Amino acid sequence: MIRVLLADDQELLRDALTTILGADARLEIVGGVADGAAAVEYVRAHDVDVVLMDVRMPGMDGIRATEEVRRVRPSTRVLVLTTFDVDEYVFGAIRAGASGFLTKDARPDALVDAIVRVAAGDAVMAPRATALLLQHVRRQAVQAGGDPLAVLSPREREVALLLARGASNDDIGRALYLTGNTVKTHVKAILAKLGLADRIQVVIWAYEHGVVEPGAQPHPRG
Repeated sequence: MIRVLLADDQELLRDALTTILGADARLEIVGGVADGAAAVEYVRAHDVDVVLMDVRMPGMDGIRATEEVRRVRPSTRVLVLTTFDVDEYVFGAIRAGASGFLTKDARPDALVDAIVRVAAGDAVMAPRATALLLQHVRRQAVQAGGDPLAVLSPREREVALLLARGASNDDIGRALYLTGNTVKTHVKAILAKLGLADRIQVVIWAYEHGVVEPGAQPHPRG
């Protein structure tokens, strides 16, 4: 089962999420906390697979808490819940190591699916916010000299370029005639060589370093 910690300063929301998420046999709600500092301490003391993290909390906010959670227990993933589609708090949480975010009005089945995907090492973003996130990244991009993909092998470069355009593992396998396990191996190597945490950070990194040009179309899915 996927062990989930709820971090939100609204007790009613925590109770509602406990009821909704606890109904899925794949998930175990191991606790609920009201601020970021308590989330970090809980993760320090217990095995947690996914923290469902609010970004705006009193005391230690979700950005700092995400950074600390990833530092004290790198295997724990963070999925951010926010009231807004996209704002500076969300950008900060992604940069701090969150594996994605959804808005609080997301459907229950979408929230469960996001937790399962994040626990498996994937990344999730609210569909409406993807374009806004990349526009923000482009505005703040710092072009690096040289070839930013030089550390990758030729095949890893091909996989990285597809990742940067939002391709799923299945997309990449079909495009490059690779098995699912081979794609996973390449993705793991790319993250390690580039010093990135997950697929969302690959997309952001690619825009920041000019690997993907503004206006480039995402890789077709399905």
